[in-house]
Amino acid sequence: MRPPGHSRGRWRRRRPLRTRLALITSATVAAVLLGACAAAFLVIRYELTRQLDLQLVQQAHQILRQQHHPAPQVLQGDCAWPAAPACAQVVAAEPGADPPTPYLLPVRPGTRLVASGRQRGGYSDITYAGRPARMLTLPAGTDRALQVAVGADGVRAAVRQAGQLMAAVGGAGVLLAGVLGYAAARTGLSPVARLTATAERIAATRDARHRIELPPGPPGRQDEVTRLAATFNTMLGELEQSVAAQRRLVADASHELRTPLTALRTNAELLAACERLTPAQRERASGALGRQLREVTRLVGDLVELARDEEPQPLVERVRPAELAEQCVRSARDNWPGIRFTLEIADGATRATVDGVPARLARLLGNLLDNAAKFSPPSGPVEVAVRDAADSVEVSVRDHGAGIAAQDLPYVFDRFYRSPAARALPGSGLGLAMALQIARAHGADLTAHAAPGGGALFRLRLPTATEPRHKSLVHKEPS
Repeated sequence: MRPPGHSRGRWRRRRPLRTRLALITSATVAAVLLGACAAAFLVIRYELTRQLDLQLVQQAHQILRQQHHPAPQVLQGDCAWPAAPACAQVVAAEPGADPPTPYLLPVRPGTRLVASGRQRGGYSDITYAGRPARMLTLPAGTDRALQVAVGADGVRAAVRQAGQLMAAVGGAGVLLAGVLGYAAARTGLSPVARLTATAERIAATRDARHRIELPPGPPGRQDEVTRLAATFNTMLGELEQSVAAQRRLVADASHELRTPLTALRTNAELLAACERLTPAQRERASGALGRQLREVTRLVGDLVELARDEEPQPLVERVRPAELAEQCVRSARDNWPGIRFTLEIADGATRATVDGVPARLARLLGNLLDNAAKFSPPSGPVEVAVRDAADSVEVSVRDHGAGIAAQDLPYVFDRFYRSPAARALPGSGLGLAMALQIARAHGADLTAHAAPGGGALFRLRLPTATEPRHKSLVHKEPS
């Protein structure tokens, strides 16, 4: 058995949002309008009836002032007219005291009770001579009750006309509410419709260059739907850049891998025919094959590292940049024995700590040192300095090579970018791109400059460690 709301929920899902919003808006406006019309009708009927009751009270008081102890009789018998003077009669508490002339107005048991004082008087609607009338019954002395009546034709006609008018106004209002509700839903949801059409077009064409047209106006005065469309345009821009970067990365990676893979295949084919080679040739081919394998392995590893946007939070620790720089300089001296590495640590930077992943920060500094050593002349110096600032620790790496040309400076951190002077040197052009990604993942700032007097200067600003901002971070005191 289906739940009661199953069919209703299915109906809502089958109807467009514009139709549902128009129906809800129209129903709300129609309900308010019908309620206002009903309230107005009730007020009009109450006021007309109240005016008729006041007329009866005034007529009754006038009769009682004129006759202090009236006998049971018909005082005024012209009740056929809808206006004053009203017809009136005095009714006895006991039927035996009734006059010989019959009463004109209806005498009910409640009338006798009012005459005897056992019940309060009140108003009632009656029919006299086939026409509607309004009657007031109230005590008129001892064992007497006064009945005053007046025709209610005019009041009934006015109430009926008011009802017809309110019904017409309500019906017209419901139709107008439907039209305006649909127009409001169509106008208000037009950005959503454009957003939906753009999303469907992107899904069909896989082209993220499409954008939603926004209405003119200052950004600070846009409504929620327009801001949603603007946010969607921003998201499309980010998606377009991401797709372009992904395609560019794939194209660059395939280009960079083509050369070492071709060399690998050549050396592998050469080693396959080892019987034709001398021992020295086999040794050279085997060494070249090993170097090329290491180069491809390093290139693939760098690509995997670049594909990761964030650092693993559970591995974040408290790191001292001074100690990390000492370790990286020692490792660089072993890897580049022909380069003189110098390290200068300011007094305030010795105990400074930062939040980060030690292995990733070591990779960052190692890439900067390898880049500096690669472009340094033989036996040239590479200067490393660690300084403490107000809220950061700065690590600088400077070489004394050819430096960075002004036209190359904006692109030194791009993936696979290699200046014309560096194309003859070993490497894939991913070291600085990886260093920048690691720096951004740690909230650091990495910049490149042309050093005074020649050479290149890289500055890394790491924010000093503060209280943990995320409960998932695991901090360890450096040993």
